[in-house]
This record gives sequence, C-alpha cells and structure tokens, in this order.
Amino acid sequence: MTNDLTVWGIHMGAHVSDHPIEGGYVAIGWKEMGDLRKIAPNREAFKGAIAKAYPDRKAGAIPVDAGTLFKFMHEIKSGDIVIYPSKADRMVNVGRFKGEVSYIEDDTDDYPTRQKVEWLGHFPRDEFSQSALHEIGSFITVFRVRKHAEEFLNKASLSGAPLAQPLKQAPTDNQDETTDDDSATLSATMQAEASADDFVIKRLMTELSGHQFEGFVAHLLECMGYTARVTPKSADGGVDIIAHMDPLGFQPPIVKVQCKRTTSQTPRPDVDQLLGTLGDGEYGLFINLGSYARGAVELERNRAKLRLINGEQLVELIFEHYAKLAPRYRAIIPLKQIFVPDLAQGQGAAQ
Repeated sequence: MTNDLTVWGIHMGAHVSDHPIEGGYVAIGWKEMGDLRKIAPNREAFKGAIAKAYPDRKAGAIPVDAGTLFKFMHEIKSGDIVIYPSKADRMVNVGRFKGEVSYIEDDTDDYPTRQKVEWLGHFPRDEFSQSALHEIGSFITVFRVRKHAEEFLNKASLSGAPLAQPLKQAPTDNQDETTDDDSATLSATMQAEASADDFVIKRLMTELSGHQFEGFVAHLLECMGYTARVTPKSADGGVDIIAHMDPLGFQPPIVKVQCKRTTSQTPRPDVDQLLGTLGDGEYGLFINLGSYARGAVELERNRAKLRLINGEQLVELIFEHYAKLAPRYRAIIPLKQIFVPDLAQGQGAAQ
C-alpha cells in the first residue's frame, strides 16, 4: 500500500448530461488542439501548442490553460480519486482514475480527451458541507481537492466502495492555483450562484415536511398567476396539487402537479404515474429538488402535456417570484438581492 493517492476535481459542461457517468470517464475539451497525447510531456510544449491553436488567446491565460491540460494528461495517476460535480443533475460523483487516456475522433464531441474512471458513488449536493461544495465550485477545469478531500472520500467509503490507498496531502503548487483575472472573477460569480442554489434547496429540505413542501409549491404557483389547491394527503393518486387559470377550476387547461421533496434522481415510473392521471385538457407538472433519470427526460420530450422541473429550475422560479412570497416562506428562505459580474455573457463555453 503506497501513500500516493491524490484527490482531483473535474468540471465539465452541463451538455455532457450523464454520458460520462454511463461511459465511465471524465473529459476535457480543447479539440482544436487535436490529440493531446502527441504533445511533449512538459508545460512549455503545452503552452506552445495552445498559442498555435488559439492565436487570440490572452497571454496571461496561456500558462493557466497549459497547466490545466498538463495536469489532466500527466499528473493524474492511476488510483487517484476524482470528484466531478455534475451541472446536469446537481450530483457529486466520486470515482477512481484507471490510468487510461483516450482521444475520441468525433467532430460532434466537444470533450474529446478522456480519462477512464471507475465510479464509486453518486451523491446529492446537500449531503456535503457548504465549505466542501465551495471548494469544488472552482471555475478551473482541473484542480486538486485539498481541504475537504477526506469528506468526499468518507462519503464514497460509506457507500461501500473500497478505497485501497490512504490519502496523501497534496502539496501547494502555485502553478496549480494561479488564474487570470477574468477566470477568478467568473469563479467567484459562479460560486455565489451555486451557493444560493444550495442554500435554498437545503432550507426546503430541512424546514419543510413533504406535505408542507406541497403547500409551498402551491403558493409559488399562485405567485405565478395560477389558482392552486393541495389535494388531501390520502389517496391523491400521485397528484399533490391541482392548478388552473380559471378561478373556479372548471375550465381547461388544468395542471396536475406531483411534488417530490428529494434531491435524488426521480425515475421514469414515478413520472408515468402522474401521466396516468391525466384526462382531456389536463397537463402534468412534476417538481422535485433533485434531477430526473434519462428515461423521464426523454418522456418529457415526447409528451407535450408533461413538464419536469428540477431543483435548479425550481430555485430560478423562487428567485423570480421571491418578492411575492408570503412572509412565512421568505422567513424560511431568507435572501438578499446582490449583483455579481456576468462575465459568462458573450464569453465562449469553458474548454
């Protein structure tokens, strides 16, 4: 048993969906540079390759980018641990690197360079401390997890995944931490937004029961202009709220709402149950604090009368209609409006 295990954090865009989880990998972009395995294994070579592939790249950003690519290709070792916070479903995924790098020759794939990963566990964000979530909220694509590595490893270990090697304290590396000014500001902005989302979801989870959550959703729908009522707790048939635009509730469209106060992934059968209650002129709305399995998402795409709202989308609705919420709900979710730089507007997608 060697004492050389390092914990890494990886960010990928939300558009990758659950493909990295199903495919057993994490990946980075920079596809204009081609196969990164062909670049000499030193940072200077990576700097030169970036400058050639991206001639308009800011000079100050090139060393940062080169460091990111070099770490992904040559510093990550077999057996190291990876923490991947997924933007698509707000899950924190913990895995073990297998030491295999591949390059995918596919023009449609924005993340062609992959490291093979054995996934050890997938956990809702609310199962981790806020400070741990801050650490993995960095805007940097590839980074070392230092302060809260044990928290993530303990979670994976408790889930039944064996961790064969002890944790090594990652050395401080200035090259590892340096960012250009725009990236640092964008990182702070993204962390502020993610922290607000995490705060709202945790408050809804800890301060409301399942039935109280249904009442909150009904009130939010009323703030949006609907008339809504919560169904009796017994024999609701999978329908928690009836909402409509007609004040008396006689005229379509009628919206049947199912609420799940959970941060885990909702499977397709749960959504099928809601669809089975719909009659003519009725629509189905499913709301949870987590995400939806691929089968449920595909079902939504094929059913015009179905809408799925996940935790992140629900938080956006809360932000939009926060001023209309009743005082009792604003007390449960105390928020203050702030303004942060929108550097992502007009900026290309992260590599």
